Amino acid sequence: MAALDRENFPEHIAIIMDGNGRWARQHALGRIAGHRKGSEAVRTVVRACRKLGIRYLTLYAFSSENWSRPAEEVAALMKLLVQYLRSEEQELMDNGIRLTAIGNTSSLPDRVRKYLQKIMDQTAGNRDMTLVLALNYGGRDEILEAARRILADHDRGRSVGENLTPEVFSSYLYTAGIPDPDLLIRTSGEYRVSNFLLWQTAYTEFFFTDVLWPDFGEEDLMKAIEDYRKRERRFGLTSEQLQRRKHD
Repeated sequence: MAALDRENFPEHIAIIMDGNGRWARQHALGRIAGHRKGSEAVRTVVRACRKLGIRYLTLYAFSSENWSRPAEEVAALMKLLVQYLRSEEQELMDNGIRLTAIGNTSSLPDRVRKYLQKIMDQTAGNRDMTLVLALNYGGRDEILEAARRILADHDRGRSVGENLTPEVFSSYLYTAGIPDPDLLIRTSGEYRVSNFLLWQTAYTEFFFTDVLWPDFGEEDLMKAIEDYRKRERRFGLTSEQLQRRKHD
């Protein structure tokens, strides 16, 4: 890592952490054991991103659709979240990592919401890296909520419609103030975005791997980053236009 060339490096990585259940089945364990092992992978990847100088890391931790899972599993996921926050509290502070969350966090259980807020407040001044947890998050819900907020501002006399640009609309999203992901990684061999950051990933580079999330480590992260660095991000331009811009 120390000798890594920093040219064309992602500033923001987002990850759909998939495969905990399949990992558990492969090891003849219950799904909760898979989630527990998955939380260890979170720790590994956060540390690796911090060492690499990644500025933003967004993890899809709990979708708005996940409430439909068995109550026992949902309760275990909430417990694991609090355990993770508690165990990483000091490390976040020691490494200058700010924790924030996107999604309808007001609907999380009181204990989870209060502890999450405690850590977010405690790390608010950290500037070396931002860790974003997507909790009770759904991309369509986020866009609808942004539209509702725009309409509410209009009703209060603040006319947004005439000046509604992509930048203005983005300021109404959960991710306001956070740059769009440069790289999205999905583990476990699935090839879909599963309602994650639908607006923000319009020009994001995607990397899919068959590795199950609990087995995803530093080496797998580096493979994704190296693949990203080989790509040419044109944002609708031609390669020739990009080259001219570089030389202007």
